Amino acid sequence: MSIAHAQFTIERQYECSPSLAFRGFSDPELKRRWFANPAGWPDPIWELDFRVGGGEVSGNRSPEGKQAMFRSTYHDIVENERIVFAYDLELDGNLVSVSLTTVEFFGEEGGTRLSFTEQGAFFDGLDDPAGREHGTGWLLDRLGKVLAGDPVG
Repeated sequence: MSIAHAQFTIERQYECSPSLAFRGFSDPELKRRWFANPAGWPDPIWELDFRVGGGEVSGNRSPEGKQAMFRSTYHDIVENERIVFAYDLELDGNLVSVSLTTVEFFGEEGGTRLSFTEQGAFFDGLDDPAGREHGTGWLLDRLGKVLAGDPVG
């Protein structure tokens, strides 16, 4: 049994207002487009209850048959400024990681700077912090495409 602790921060610039960038997380239609089942795997599950005490559930099955499940709880929401949530990730019923995440939105000339900070505990070598950071960056790039009105695929 082992635990790897890791923290990373990813920043992105979006050419939109902080309120639109925030809606990318709070509006179910927008959030679904960039976050829910991005690989298009079978048997998708997705629910969003965007409020303090609410959460999100996202799950699917890989082509190889592995079941992945994401469950979050929102702890702090300040509209257009920040979102703080904790989440766990399971693979085939095994707890892979538990993380605390803070998303901040900063209005700047030309748009919004988003800062995404994750502090995680990764269990028994079932996930790799560097891989999580890479995957999160990929998702935030998808968010940028949705905010710009581009198709994501």
